[in-house]
Amino acid sequence: MIGVDGGNTKTELATATIDGRVVARVTGPGSNSHGLGAAAVAGIVSALAEEAGVETPAGHGAFFLCGADVPEDIDELRAAVVAAGVAREVVVDNDTFALLRAGTDRPDAVAIVCGAGINSVGRRSDGRVVRYPALGWETGDWGGAEMLGREALSLAARAEDGRGRETMLVRRIRDHFGAATVEAVGIDVHYRRLPHARLGELAPLVVAAANEGDAVASGLVDRLAGEIAELARKAMRDLELEEADVVLGGGMLRGEPVLAERVRALLPAGAAPIVLTESPVTGAVLAALDVAGASPAAKQRVREELRGG
Repeated sequence: MIGVDGGNTKTELATATIDGRVVARVTGPGSNSHGLGAAAVAGIVSALAEEAGVETPAGHGAFFLCGADVPEDIDELRAAVVAAGVAREVVVDNDTFALLRAGTDRPDAVAIVCGAGINSVGRRSDGRVVRYPALGWETGDWGGAEMLGREALSLAARAEDGRGRETMLVRRIRDHFGAATVEAVGIDVHYRRLPHARLGELAPLVVAAANEGDAVASGLVDRLAGEIAELARKAMRDLELEEADVVLGGGMLRGEPVLAERVRALLPAGAAPIVLTESPVTGAVLAALDVAGASPAAKQRVREELRGG
């Protein structure tokens, strides 16, 4: 059995036997197909399988990959993974499904990931599944470290020149990038001398400032918490669920307790929050075991062995 969790910054692969014994676990570079292409993603997966000592094709594989956002993405990635010959039976879907499967065994469940970006998925006991494009502002999404950092930069620029409310983010953004002004940071971003992705580095500064009582930063954290809660509400509504586990994961939710606390306070009635502490690759391996018909004892063994490192 092969399980793969492919994210923006890293790709993790783990293998296990049908009775739940973990055989190998390896990590490689990020595998976002929007930047690399499906063939390159399949190449990363193949290289990790070789590093893990997998005799290919394995029997079953679950490949939960960043960039599998719309049906065309999923079809293209599935074709590339099948062509790579890593496994005979393959499941390919968005990496948020790894988070969902790792977070709970309950059939009625929703997962929200908030890391560099933001996304949500859900499932129901009758087999219904919901997924959303989550491509960014183009599909109505707001959230994740990069969008939070972008908004912080904008508000700090307005505070610096007198158009907006005062905020300690002005000084902290200057210090973080070693710039004389926030305006200089904005100019560097605009002319691509500073990669847009680096704005995600500002997210922890925003949360820290909110903890210290900065009103502007606190407003941003409240907005992000509200967006996350709304994603949970929408998924539960679309699945017609009155009660569900809500798995919360990704660096922003796992690493920032104040954000997770604000999200908990805003979740709809009937939502049972679970902040994921296990690696999402656990969910990928469990999904492969699900398809293979493994026993509950085997799945519990996988959880315990991967949790133990």
